[in-house]
Amino acid sequence: MEALAVLILCFAFLLAIHAPIAVAIGLSTFFAILAVGNTPPATIVAQRMATGIDSFSLLAIPFFILSGQLMGRGGMAKRLIDFAAALVGRFQGGLGYVNVLTCMLFGSISGSAAAAVSSVGGFMIPEMNRKGYDKNFNVAVTTTAATTGLMIPPSNIMIVYALASGGVSIAAMFLAGVLPGVVFGLLLMLVSGFLSAKRGYGAGEAAPAAQVLKSFGQAVLSLFLVVIVLGGILGGVFTATEAAAVAVVYALILGMAVYREIGWSDLPDILLQSGITTGVVFLLIGTSSAMSWILAYENVPQTASAALLALSDNPAVILLIINAILLAVGVFMDMTPAVLIFTPIFLPVATSLGMHPVHFGMVMIANLCIGLCTPPVGTCLFVGCGVGKTTIAEATGALLPFFGAMLIALAATSFLPELSLWLPRLSGLID
Repeated sequence: MEALAVLILCFAFLLAIHAPIAVAIGLSTFFAILAVGNTPPATIVAQRMATGIDSFSLLAIPFFILSGQLMGRGGMAKRLIDFAAALVGRFQGGLGYVNVLTCMLFGSISGSAAAAVSSVGGFMIPEMNRKGYDKNFNVAVTTTAATTGLMIPPSNIMIVYALASGGVSIAAMFLAGVLPGVVFGLLLMLVSGFLSAKRGYGAGEAAPAAQVLKSFGQAVLSLFLVVIVLGGILGGVFTATEAAAVAVVYALILGMAVYREIGWSDLPDILLQSGITTGVVFLLIGTSSAMSWILAYENVPQTASAALLALSDNPAVILLIINAILLAVGVFMDMTPAVLIFTPIFLPVATSLGMHPVHFGMVMIANLCIGLCTPPVGTCLFVGCGVGKTTIAEATGALLPFFGAMLIALAATSFLPELSLWLPRLSGLID
């Protein structure tokens, strides 16, 4: 177990000195393999990184990243905000409802929580500030609501989980996320509405039916992307990877020819930003795959499974322990490496308890979504504080009630399997 000790100590040290997570994973894996002593570490790390990203399914990720960039720059967020405002803006604290609903809609078509925070928050947070809402409340609403887009398809992290699990259907994962994502969103709306009523945040005016129809007409083309992606996959028209390519073409036509908010001069920057994001994601996937190899070499999955199952013979207790560990992991690690590293460790335990791999995937993703909103490495929290011009320390207090709602939603996702499995079973994707 010397290699495992080296891995943990190096990884903890590199995180402590604020090394990029991909660098921390790669270097700690290198030194752990060096401690094994029977394999050239540079060679095996390079081989495992190359093998980790050598998958046709992963081609969907850069396409979905590019489509998300096109969606963010193509005026979709503003049209979704107008549609959400027409639906729920009339209620007490209506802008909070608008914020959550828009994040759910935009996140589902962009597949990116950070993009939802920046695109939706860039408009909604200043607007809520002008209407008298507390700025830290506004950041908390946006930051937590944006994570629902990672559960409502299409979602890159579901593709990563399908790869890490060794054969779970991407289409089944896409459908499995719909109901949990809606539950998360509804509970966040409840908390937002309760706090708005308690603090006296104002209500907007009721939108006439004509305005609702007009705003829907402007937003329907954006929303139709989800229909194209899911409908095409479920109908057998194209694979998830081909669906991602179709999403790029659709978003490009929408942004350039229909909404006309993307010009030819914007494309180089959009492609550059997409390339940078793709590079970061694939570097994380590659280094995480190398770390997964050394963990398997040291029999960590088997040891962890035996240790967890020895703690209790009660499946609910084991699931609570796994949830607690994943919540802690999400605080310190980004979603992609966490899924790649911990899926091989915890999935055998979950399946031995009778959990379906699709259900466990949603439990894992729901846990790690909460981590996106927590310091010290919460991506959505950092972006939200930047957009809202506040500090993490000030925003953290406002986040606590929303964390409570997310934990309740996590419990529902964990202990109500049909919440995740009903739609995939209805569609015949799983037994």
